[in-house]
Amino acid sequence: MSGTVFISHPDCWLHSMGTMHPESPDRLTEILDQIKGSGLDGLLDMREDVPQATLEQLYRAHSPAYVDELFEISPEQGLRHLDPDTAMTPHTLKAALRAAGAGIYATELVLAGTAHNAFCAVRPPGHHAERLRAMGFCFFNNVAVAARHALEVCGLARVSIIDFDVHHGNGTENIFLADPRVQMLSFFQHPLYPYSGTKLIAPNLLNTAFPAGTRGDKIRDLLTDAWLPALAQHQPQMLFISAGFDAHYEDDMASMGLVDADFAWISRELRQWADAHCGGKLVSMLEGGYSLPALGRSVLAHVRALADI
Repeated sequence: MSGTVFISHPDCWLHSMGTMHPESPDRLTEILDQIKGSGLDGLLDMREDVPQATLEQLYRAHSPAYVDELFEISPEQGLRHLDPDTAMTPHTLKAALRAAGAGIYATELVLAGTAHNAFCAVRPPGHHAERLRAMGFCFFNNVAVAARHALEVCGLARVSIIDFDVHHGNGTENIFLADPRVQMLSFFQHPLYPYSGTKLIAPNLLNTAFPAGTRGDKIRDLLTDAWLPALAQHQPQMLFISAGFDAHYEDDMASMGLVDADFAWISRELRQWADAHCGGKLVSMLEGGYSLPALGRSVLAHVRALADI
């Protein structure tokens, strides 16, 4: 068995919504530079053999009509805006299919025992994509596609999704609102885009809104006092992480106060819980993080914690 698998694909660099757009290919370049510069790539199982997600796999999380529409409107040139922040290019669909496919690939590696856990350095991100629409830089909800694959194809009965992106994962919430097999635990800054997540709308959702300026000690208390008891109650057979790093104090897309060490601590606690309670089965997928130096360092800390290095 490999330890931690690090998964990416060259197609994920092809999608670009403009040179000034914060969700840029440079994000992956920074992450890979940090991983390789630290020498961690020599200790991980580095993989690029990622299949594209199939229509059948996407339909488990999204409406077939919505998925089919994305294929139909994919431009041959230029940008096609789906909302003010989210645009398709001729390469977007290819990148999005690889990103969703990476989550499925990682899930199968972990459940087969080929890998202990996995991190997917992919883009575009996914947690704002709802069942019926793209939004917030996201087209397919990568973690939702992977979680549904674990349930519907791989035979799991319960999974948990932990979302520590600074923006509420409205898409993940939308997709799993009526699915008690899936528990979603998240924190996010509020008020902040997408201005949701503050109402208790289903027992399988535990969303916690924090004000601007919140530091890591509050997040550590949340994990210890609320998330770990909730995980124990749900008894997931696998953990999925929507790993956004834009709650870092250096990230100007929000105003929270986490540092590299906070992401390391959160990641280590979740890996240890998975090791103790679900055979280590954990798949983490990149979401946000837009200050490039902070993103690279935080992902490095996250992957070190997953690999227990």
